[in-house]
Amino acid sequence: MTAAIIVVIVLVLDQLTKFMVQNSAVLQTQSIPIIPGFFYLTYVKNTGAAWSAFADKTQLLALVSAVAVGVMLWYVITRKPKKWILFALALMIGGAAGNMIDRIWLGYVRDFFDFYPFGYNFPVFNVADIALTIGVIMLILASLKEEDQHA
Repeated sequence: MTAAIIVVIVLVLDQLTKFMVQNSAVLQTQSIPIIPGFFYLTYVKNTGAAWSAFADKTQLLALVSAVAVGVMLWYVITRKPKKWILFALALMIGGAAGNMIDRIWLGYVRDFFDFYPFGYNFPVFNVADIALTIGVIMLILASLKEEDQHA
């Protein structure tokens, strides 16, 4: 699967799920328990980043996202990274672009996955955040593996 297809899949899944949640009459007024006490669907308009960092700094976050996407695209095009790094970057590009689209067009990011692991209210997140997180973890692991091979 090419990197471009991965980016498109992440973007489509992200925007489609956000659209569905945003247009759910039920989620406009309440959370939907999926696993009571642990997992809910809760529609949140997030003007910041994770854990509400940089709240109401939407334009700055959109600019940072645009620069990050641009740098990652430049790296992919000019450096031709190995398969796992390319896959990780594709996930990260798709995730960053998905949240950037929300920030530019709506002025906030639509979040809806709401977890309470061990009673802790984890920040609400979306498909783009999942892709970004998986991509970052993969990039770290691939970098560590590459370091081991050169040691």
